[in-house]
Amino acid sequence: MALAGLLVLVVALAGCGGESTGTAVQQAGVTDSGNPWEVAGATQGGGPSGPRSGVPDAPLQAENGDGGEMDRLALNTLSDLQDYWSAEYPKFFKGAFKPVDRFISWDARAPEEQAVKFCKSTTYRMVNAAYCKLDKTIGWDRGKLLPLITDKYGKMAVVMVLAHEYGHSLQDQARLNGFFTPTLVLEQQADCFAGVFLRQVAEGSSAHFTLNTTDGLNGVLGAAVAVRDHDPEGKNNSHGSAFERVTAVQIGWQDGTEGCKTINKKEIKERRGGLPTSFEEDDQENQLPVDTVSLDLVAQALGRIYPMSQPPRYDYSGVVRDCPQDTAVEPVSFCPAANKIGANVPGLAARAGALPGADEPLSAVVEGNYNAFLVFISRYALAVEKDRNMPLSGAESAGLRTACLSGVITTKLSDPASDPRLTSGDLDSAVSGLLSDGLAASDVDGKLVPSGYQRLEAFRTGVLDGEDACLATYK
Repeated sequence: MALAGLLVLVVALAGCGGESTGTAVQQAGVTDSGNPWEVAGATQGGGPSGPRSGVPDAPLQAENGDGGEMDRLALNTLSDLQDYWSAEYPKFFKGAFKPVDRFISWDARAPEEQAVKFCKSTTYRMVNAAYCKLDKTIGWDRGKLLPLITDKYGKMAVVMVLAHEYGHSLQDQARLNGFFTPTLVLEQQADCFAGVFLRQVAEGSSAHFTLNTTDGLNGVLGAAVAVRDHDPEGKNNSHGSAFERVTAVQIGWQDGTEGCKTINKKEIKERRGGLPTSFEEDDQENQLPVDTVSLDLVAQALGRIYPMSQPPRYDYSGVVRDCPQDTAVEPVSFCPAANKIGANVPGLAARAGALPGADEPLSAVVEGNYNAFLVFISRYALAVEKDRNMPLSGAESAGLRTACLSGVITTKLSDPASDPRLTSGDLDSAVSGLLSDGLAASDVDGKLVPSGYQRLEAFRTGVLDGEDACLATYK
């Protein structure tokens, strides 16, 4: 179950008071050659994403397979992975590449007597896909897991899952890690290798698949977010938070295999910096409600982080309706002419409440109040941009710059001395919101790029690289 509640009061004030197919509000994406998600040869917008039509199935076979759609999808993926890494592996690792050549398929719904062994375990009710280091095999549940992933996030999400598992095979034969390497490092590397492979699919180099950089890539990320560590205090955490999983995939996409090789315990620790990864004392009990008192507290913090000679005025009776030339964007808007931020507080609070789909299996919906506060913060970021005489219109420029600066503010709110203060899970709530409707990445008129990956990359840039990177990247 996804965690709820994120932004909290510090102790001194404790007594006060998923298939992802784009966004709700969009404009057509415009290619930006400076955007790392826009790649040569990649299809855009409504272009095709999924299995190529008219291409013969790969000649691979799976033990215990049924030859059905899910097995064909898996085997075609593994064939393309073999082809890609056969060519790429020698460029980055010593020794000869040894492709995985044994695959096992099963149906987790089948009766116990029809179960087989995978990695020395019975497949009875095993809803999983995995690489087995013991016998160098890859196996998958064709009955429940792959259909569920396909239904929620599309067939390319299955490609992502198997590319991740193949990443474990790469790190195994390349001997990238030692016996005591934390599981989180192994999982982050595998996510990264998946990102490397997915980029070449988007560039048109895959025999069996195509991937567009909007709804197709959004679905892939939705699957990555779904298989996150839900409980920051959990003893069995292994895959990383949604923010960390997205980051690892993006490292692979942008920096390639060399970037994946740099992921280790030290790199993850440095990347996390001061960002919260577990709840502090009383954090869960002292979550801020989304109301006018809390918004005032956040507004005061924003004024300290980014002071202005003429700070915006706030109106909590609703969005600004009489703003000339600009759209009143629900549930929070910024009117440059009046230098006013207007908020529909009940509408904003709804983003922090129970969200549809959050309790479903493999859900990419992360509940929490930061899904609301981040949108409010993003409108303040627009006010900062106005104060610096920056253009406020344009999804690819102002919208992504706003998401990036919101990331900068998010990191500053993680400072232990900040009041209010970011808590564990806030980043995942932000990731979920940016991937779904993306309002925190919209320009002053509510226009935003249709690619959730672009929105998330902008936010991640602000969180990890700071204001200078935002201003240099999104002009």
